[in-house]
Amino acid sequence: MEISRVTLEIFSKLEKKWLTTHYEGKKKTRVLSIDGGGTSAIVSGSALIRLEDQIQAKTGDSNAKIVDFFDIIAGTGIGALLAVMINADDGNGRPMYTAKQAVKFVTDNRSEIYKTKTVGVFRRKHIFSGKSMDKVLNKVLTRDDGKVLTLKDTCKPLLIPCYDLNTSAPFVFSRADALESSSFDFELQRVIRATSADPAMFKPVPLTSVDGNTCCLAVDGGLVMNNPTAIAVTHALHNKREFPLLSGVEDLAVISIGNGVLSNLTRRKVNRYGQCRTSSVVDIALDGVSETVDQMLGNAFCWSPTDYVRIQSNCYVVGNVGPTMEEVLTERGVESLPFGGKRLLTETNGQRIESFVQRLVSARRSSIPPSPCKDIALTPLVHGR
Repeated sequence: MEISRVTLEIFSKLEKKWLTTHYEGKKKTRVLSIDGGGTSAIVSGSALIRLEDQIQAKTGDSNAKIVDFFDIIAGTGIGALLAVMINADDGNGRPMYTAKQAVKFVTDNRSEIYKTKTVGVFRRKHIFSGKSMDKVLNKVLTRDDGKVLTLKDTCKPLLIPCYDLNTSAPFVFSRADALESSSFDFELQRVIRATSADPAMFKPVPLTSVDGNTCCLAVDGGLVMNNPTAIAVTHALHNKREFPLLSGVEDLAVISIGNGVLSNLTRRKVNRYGQCRTSSVVDIALDGVSETVDQMLGNAFCWSPTDYVRIQSNCYVVGNVGPTMEEVLTERGVESLPFGGKRLLTETNGQRIESFVQRLVSARRSSIPPSPCKDIALTPLVHGR
């Protein structure tokens, strides 16, 4: 009887310890996703700078970086360039660039990254110069020791989509795949070229893995996954090697950052014959993909809405014309409602980022997951929806 009592006490203590470790100590897997769209990155740039500033302010650590508080990062198009820059490993396990440095680089080099040239018989068609973008990307994604960075050279898991013309299917560049095999490891500068290759402005981009065994002919990832949040969430849920304790969306904390609205609601989308204007189709597709993914994630997180935050500006963006960074942060946030529609929040985008960072920092310092409760005053309509 004495042995049974001691055994029971031992197993009770072990059970208590196991429950504490696996439930109270279970932290959220944190996802950062950055949309493609446009060439200015005004919306995503302002959000990333505020995100990193808040992380440093709330931790009291001026050296804290975005990658320190996220477990997986995804980006499409210009969002992929920012995702790569804040995630690129300097060789010592730390990111090569701060959010401010990444955004400043994009702003200062925008004219070279998206340098136009004229083509055609009468030199009337304007397209972007792939050679100019290659030159700029090579400079920023090559270490001082001369190493050209590949998918393996990131601090945290990375996902970047494109569309492969050879297979007529989406293709996702993944650090997890690159670590498994060199046949899925690609130079980061070529990956960014692939996901940014808008077929209206760039030629398709041929890519070959570092070992030469895998090839693809890529066009813009935004055509199929302009908002890469869905692939990031799906990857995390199914990648048990990197995320062994993740069982469902209740174990995730996601911030999805848009890049502004591309399809102008006030501009006519049909011509005088009632046909959809060709010039508006791509913008409609990009916005449609982003909105659909946002709606899906809103449904998935309807029982824990604070674990999914979407930062977007509803101002129309074209080229480098759009809201200022300050206007993006002071604009009131918008949230997708379960099963359709949106609602306008009283919190601004900047305040939503601050609240999200507070939960991130608290989760890191405490073994207790943040509360999913939400108590925010709302107004019902945005754009009549």
